[in-house]
Amino acid sequence: MYAIIGATGHIGSRVADILLSKGEKVRVIGRDMSRLQQHVNRGADAAAGNLKDTSFLTGAFRGVDAVFAMIPPNYTAPNFHAYQDVVGISIATAIGNAGITHVVNLSSQGADLPRGTGPILGLHDQEIRLNALHGVHVLHLRPTYFMENLLANVPLIHEHGFAGSAVRGDLKFAMIATADIAERVAGHLLARDFSGSSVRDLLGQRDLSLKEAFTVIGRRIGILDLAYRQFTYDEFNQALLDMGMSRDVSRLFIEMSDALNRGLFAVNRPRNADNTTPTSIETFAGWFAEVYRGAELHRAA
Repeated sequence: MYAIIGATGHIGSRVADILLSKGEKVRVIGRDMSRLQQHVNRGADAAAGNLKDTSFLTGAFRGVDAVFAMIPPNYTAPNFHAYQDVVGISIATAIGNAGITHVVNLSSQGADLPRGTGPILGLHDQEIRLNALHGVHVLHLRPTYFMENLLANVPLIHEHGFAGSAVRGDLKFAMIATADIAERVAGHLLARDFSGSSVRDLLGQRDLSLKEAFTVIGRRIGILDLAYRQFTYDEFNQALLDMGMSRDVSRLFIEMSDALNRGLFAVNRPRNADNTTPTSIETFAGWFAEVYRGAELHRAA
């Protein structure tokens, strides 16, 4: 049996789907039983509870062969690193308590850096925690910038006709579709082809800039001259606050954007067949267009 943390998110949900489609036994873990029901309907066990509750997690991990571990984001947390620490310690402790032998951990590009990476720092700390577990084989997957992050621009494009963020528009860096991450997670869980503590980069199909990405997306949604604008950090801060993020989370996202702008992670990473994944920005643009048109219909209603 495989335990999947974050089974209602982009990655965890797809990992569960892949494993269930192969006839594997799966235990999906999340906060809300109603949102886990789609997997239960396909034969999964469900464990609903708070990841901060180590006793709950220990029980959810009992009888499991391998775990997909991640720290789901909480963008309203007043102290995001403190939140990551509490959840991360709970996950690591429960893995040890339940006698789990194999863990695929969702980390990130930049997790090798000990400071200055915003929310990625919490994933750096979690790698260290999991590496310290005795008798546990841990694979840390370090994917790059999610293409799905670009979807945050849908309201901005609808309302103002351009896309934007605090990241430089001309900076080429690696981007990846979360579907490709899920495929790798499921594959490693099934094969358990790792031992000790190891790290693998996941860099997407190719490096590209945000201007290039939104040029492709613009063509797909029918805006041939879709522009990308780099916001000042003050503008970006206000935009994140308006979206409902806490001041601490906004501060960390600005720090992460600045680290990316300075090329501290995800930029000029060496590519090979193992760390390059198949989904292109052209394919993702089709998915973006579906979300964009759905939002358009919602606005019209």
